[in-house]
Amino acid sequence: MIKSDHRPLYLQVIDKIKNDIEEGIYEAGERLPSEFELSKQLGVSRATLREALRILEDENVITRRHGVGTFICSKPIFSSGIEELFSITDMIKRGNKKPGTIFVSSELVTATEDDIEKFQIEDLDEVMIVKRVRTANDDPVVYCLDKIPKVYLRNREFSYEQSIFERLEKEGTSISYAITQIEPIGYHEEVSEILRGPQTALLVLRQMHYDDQERPILYSINYFRADQFKFHVLRKRV
Repeated sequence: MIKSDHRPLYLQVIDKIKNDIEEGIYEAGERLPSEFELSKQLGVSRATLREALRILEDENVITRRHGVGTFICSKPIFSSGIEELFSITDMIKRGNKKPGTIFVSSELVTATEDDIEKFQIEDLDEVMIVKRVRTANDDPVVYCLDKIPKVYLRNREFSYEQSIFERLEKEGTSISYAITQIEPIGYHEEVSEILRGPQTALLVLRQMHYDDQERPILYSINYFRADQFKFHVLRKRV
């Protein structure tokens, strides 16, 4: 039951749920009581509870699945500054876990108009699309889709355990920086099942990687389990 103080009730609900998680009353992966039951336990309206749950979901404390329930998220194990450009292999190693790869597929496909525009190569004919699941101590944590123009891959043989950054460096192309878009999503019909976490939110990073000559080299879409990864950014006043 919430003990009223001077703050808005929804903030008190947020603190109460977070405190219950810290004290082990709710554990990672556990489903919360229904909105009706929880609002009754806390002594607040369902409208107040919903506002608190909305904010907790934005903070990746909980994840909600329509028709299934509300679940407690695990605390992220892997953390990286979004301004730092590390391969997924390096991120997992930095989290003191063993990186691994489950190969899904690779294919050489005809370049689309969108590919030609993205990679700024007028005579681009084919691109390689590689799909993999990255694991940490054998636990699937990231689903990766990578797209590379064929011109940057002299050798089509590919070690699927190898970082694509390392592969490109061996081909003579070094990634210098990337432009990234981040999108949180609650559930993805295909990817969530592959990552064995249908109740877990995902962080989607769409990135175009450039070399030191400003050429777009690698386009990737990476689906990170939000219960395993968090990203932060250093912002400076100018």
